[in-house]
Parts: sequence; C-alpha cells; structure tokens
Amino acid sequence: MTSPLRRIGILGGMGPEATVLLMQKVIAAVPAKDDADHIPLLIDQNPQVPSRIARLIEGTGEDPAPVLAAMARRLEQAGAEGLAMPCNTAHHYADAIRGAATVPFLDMVALSVAHAVELAGPGASVGILASPAVRRVGLFDAPFAKAGLTPFYATDEDATLAAIRAIKRDGPTAEARAALRAASTALLDRGAAVQMIACTEFSLVADAVADGVTGFDTLDRLVAAIVAFSRGAD
Repeated sequence: MTSPLRRIGILGGMGPEATVLLMQKVIAAVPAKDDADHIPLLIDQNPQVPSRIARLIEGTGEDPAPVLAAMARRLEQAGAEGLAMPCNTAHHYADAIRGAATVPFLDMVALSVAHAVELAGPGASVGILASPAVRRVGLFDAPFAKAGLTPFYATDEDATLAAIRAIKRDGPTAEARAALRAASTALLDRGAAVQMIACTEFSLVADAVADGVTGFDTLDRLVAAIVAFSRGAD
C-alpha cells in the first residue's frame, strides 16, 4: 500500500492567475493514472492581501505580513502539512509565515537560488526578471552572495513594473511579452546568459525571454518541490 500524499496549503491570490497557473503546473507534473494520484492542495485564494507594490515600492498601504500569517494559520488548521506561496515578492514576509505555522514552508527563493547555481556555476552573473520591489528589499541578494552569484536586475524598472501591472489588469498580452523580452535582451547584453523569471505574473509569459538565454521560472522550482514534498521527500 502506498503512503498517503501530504496535503499542501497554498497562500494564493498574488495574483489570482498565477495561483491558477501553479495548480495547472502541479497537475501537469504528476504522471497520474487516476484522480487519487494527484497532489492534494488547499488553496487560500486571497486577492485582498495588501499590495506588495504599494508597501515596498510606493511606501504606502498596509503591511501584508499579518494577513499572510493568518492565511498560514488557517491553512494549517484546515489540514495542510506543508505551505507554499506562488509570489516571489511576498517571500519578503516568509519569516512571518514561518512564525505563524508549525508545518514546513517550501521557500521558492532558496529553491531558485540553488537551481541558478546548478545552471550558471559559482561566480556567475544571473539575470533576475522581477518586480522592482524584489531588488529594493534585496530578496535574492544575501542568498546569491552566499552561493557566489551576482544578481543582475532589469535597468528599466518603470517598464518592468508597468508590464506587471498590465498582466494583473489585462492578462498575458502581446505587449507584456514584448516588455519581458526587452528586459531579458538587455540582461543578456550585459552578460547574464542565465536568467530567472522571478515574478509569477511574468510566469504567464515566461516563454518570451530572449533567444540565447538559459531561462528558468521560479514557479517551476516551487512546483517540483510541492510534488516531491507531497510524495514524501524531506
């Protein structure tokens, strides 16, 4: 008899389409022969989490941390045996989530940095296609430094932020794809041949990275961890 799959709680809604994309990717990652083979998920689809952009870039708005902590508690109380969050910027509040729950939190930042090292090797420069908030709070800076990597961020942050807002508003449009490709091309021109999609809005247009880039999506690293943890890996 096979061991039961562990139920994963998803802190979602940041944005809603990214959460749905995570669920689709988790389903696609399982070689299922029947419904029972799929990963059990508990989804807190909460688009009312205070804006990370307003808080971290504009310096206004409520603190998302208490809301995220409450979501973590609810998910654990509902039976989640592990937690995951498909939003890179919100990982700035990962300590609040860990402090609110006793079950493991699958850290998309740590998972992605480890994969970046595998692809680029120590001492390399890696492009980060993300919200400007990610750079401002230094979300990847300390993990990159520990791993011997140098982060390269998009230089036209206004265009990057505009593309993220557009995806939240209109979905994965041709304009959003063009904006991501332009940012990716600029990073490649600076020497970052390995690039990571580190915004789950950009996950919706991840195939728009520049030709010649070895790219990966942080959301895919989280999906792999969710499947592995649910199926019994530590």
